[in-house]
Amino acid sequence: MNTTARIVLLVIALVVLAPAAGMLILAMPAFGHPLSQYGDVVNALAPRLRNISNMVAAVNFDIRGIDTLGEECMLLAAVTGTVMLLRGHRGEDMSERAGRVPGRKQPSRSDATVLLCRFIATVLFLFGIYMVLHGTVTPGGGFQGGVIVASSFVLLYLGESYRAWRRIVLGPALAALEGTGALAYVLAAALPLLGGYAALQNVLPLGTWKDLFSGGLMVAVNYAVGCAVIGSFGVLLLEFMEETRAPENDPVPDEEDE
Repeated sequence: MNTTARIVLLVIALVVLAPAAGMLILAMPAFGHPLSQYGDVVNALAPRLRNISNMVAAVNFDIRGIDTLGEECMLLAAVTGTVMLLRGHRGEDMSERAGRVPGRKQPSRSDATVLLCRFIATVLFLFGIYMVLHGTVTPGGGFQGGVIVASSFVLLYLGESYRAWRRIVLGPALAALEGTGALAYVLAAALPLLGGYAALQNVLPLGTWKDLFSGGLMVAVNYAVGCAVIGSFGVLLLEFMEETRAPENDPVPDEEDE
């Protein structure tokens, strides 16, 4: 499809969809207007029934925990598909060094850049772990904290050499973390069924209000999601960076990436 055809198709789509989008925008309630009693019910019941102070976690891991399980499996499938496509396109004849453009000088990193990236990456990593651990107590949780932890890998890439980064960020470890987290979530949903309970029904002590381990089974599910998200986004990031590797027959000399 050429550029003209794409523009024509875009204009037609805008003409067809614009009236519907305008009607939807005009029909939206005013800012701050309550949409339903759902939030009030969750706020009233979840703290008393589950000893949990993060209502978002109560919705994600208990009230609609099966939906979240489906979303986690979708993330796993999406990352797996992306990895298969990238590796299939990239092939196996790749070197262990970063690709370089011939004639372009590779600037060296300053000590300040390296130090800053290492410091911020460490802070991000620890903060992400903190958010995962406190997912049932304070705002955050396994998904949010997992994304933050995976983001720290990007700073390591910016601050370290390519080879050093690949020695730190291990693909097999990330893949194992991803699979283990997803499997733990599935087991948390399936094991209560063996005892005659509903899927994801709480079978663990609920703990005390605002305690690190309050929420019973939601604690385990939250940690499982954290592991799966760290592994998924880490694997995805690793595969994108692997696309920058130089081919085996690359004429550029095999020099350490400064």
